Formats: sequence, C-alpha cells, structure tokens
Amino acid sequence: MAVDIKDIPGELSKLNMLMGRRADSPHDDMDAHHKSLGSFNGAAMAVASFQGQGCWERHPLGEELVQIVGGEAELTVMTDDGPETVTMTKGQLLVVPPGVWHRFTASEGVTLMAATPQPTDHYYDADPRYAA
Repeated sequence: MAVDIKDIPGELSKLNMLMGRRADSPHDDMDAHHKSLGSFNGAAMAVASFQGQGCWERHPLGEELVQIVGGEAELTVMTDDGPETVTMTKGQLLVVPPGVWHRFTASEGVTLMAATPQPTDHYYDADPRYAA
C-alpha cells in the first residue's frame, strides 16, 4: 500500500514555539518551529508554532487551508479598502482565496496546520497593495 500516514500529535510534539517572530524573520531557519508533513495537490503541508507576527504572504496558484490547533491568532487580509482582521481560535479552519495578501499575528502564541500552495509570495513592508 502506498499511503503516507502522518502522526499529527507526534509532529506537533516535536515543535518548539518560535518566540518573537517578526515580519523579517528568516524563512530558512524554521526547523525547530516548523515541520513539513509532505505535499498535497501541489501544496506544502506543515505544522508550525510561533508567537509574534509574520510577513504578508499570498499564494497566486491556489487556496491556502489553515487550521488553528492551539492558541489563537489574528488573521489580517488586505482588501482594496485596507486591512481587515479576524481572530482565529483553536479548532477553527479557514480558507484563504488565491492571490489574497494575508498575515498572522499571535501575541500569546499559536500552533497551526496548513496546506500552502506553491509558490508563495512574501512582502515585508506595511502595505502589500503596493507590491510589484
């Protein structure tokens, strides 16, 4: 049988929460707080745990699926009229439409599982509506 079974609680237990995440935190130093689970239909599957704020990101080729598995985070999406923010809590699931700039802020910390389409665009300034 060619089925790849993942032990989600086991993978979550391997995470260390990244404290003080900033928009300019490097993406190449994520091993301790980010674990890859493989891929699904061209999306990178992963679990991650962090406190702080990430940079703006968007996924031009597909929807991103995110489930909050611990803690809470504010999800900010950039609309034509400016940013809109909602609070996501443990157990909630969200789908970010293709091409929508968004970012997470977790002042107390969050653990999440995501299916993130590739490629992913990142933007590090205040307003991604001005991204090239």
